[in-house]
Amino acid sequence: MTRQRPITAGHADRAAPVGALVELLSTLARRQHEHRSRTADRLAVLAHAALLPDELQEMALYYLAKAQRDLDRSDASRRNMQHVADLDGRLAPAARRGLAHLARLAGDFPTAHATVSTPGWPGRHHRVDGDIWRPHGDVHRAATAYAAARDEADHHGVAGERATSQAQRAFTLAFTNPTLADDEIDLAEQFLTGLDLKATTLNLAALLRDAGTSLAVDERAEALRTEARAAGLISAEARGLGREIVLGVRAPAPVPGPAHLACSHAVAGRPAMVNSTVGW
Repeated sequence: MTRQRPITAGHADRAAPVGALVELLSTLARRQHEHRSRTADRLAVLAHAALLPDELQEMALYYLAKAQRDLDRSDASRRNMQHVADLDGRLAPAARRGLAHLARLAGDFPTAHATVSTPGWPGRHHRVDGDIWRPHGDVHRAATAYAAARDEADHHGVAGERATSQAQRAFTLAFTNPTLADDEIDLAEQFLTGLDLKATTLNLAALLRDAGTSLAVDERAEALRTEARAAGLISAEARGLGREIVLGVRAPAPVPGPAHLACSHAVAGRPAMVNSTVGW
């Protein structure tokens, strides 16, 4: 009788569908706790092997696209997101949201905005809307969209989406209203309790709230950048949302760069100085 080799996480027998299934489940369970390149490598092998049922194959491709986006492999991420969207399966709305996110990161806001009405609740349309308005500086509109996303998630009983949307709302309001941000951060922390989600956005919200008032902001910002680097979060957005934003608010460098000065002027409510700094 032939002795079957045991299947272990990270070393699943990809020659068999059961091994591919174990590898997929293991990879998805570990993706928040390991470098994104490791996640992408494992999912790429599974996607190429095509041993999974159609719906699980679609899942592997979708999460591969997410990992590629975090790694700043935008073209590959876009191709895989588009493929999942074209399949029009269960993850198609999420893939369309991913395409909107990639368009926003590339600065193609018209394309990103055009997708907002199409994903509906499955594509988290309100959160996509907030993600568009926030970088445009329309804090009120973005915060309102995130609140709508939070309430819609609560209505559907999706705790992770509720926490994510609330964290985004707290982060957005921290730019202009530190006092209000206190309550929003507290609420997001309550929503995150018991969930296996990273609190990076919430930590950034706390940094923005404390900018100019806490001597530990520099160290906290650097700690967040280190954490992001260790997780493989090297996308354009991840690079921008750490020390640069927070230190731009505080402008502690002897000769701060244009980005730091522009951010500092923006937070201080000096739009003319922002325009002058960036050359508009």
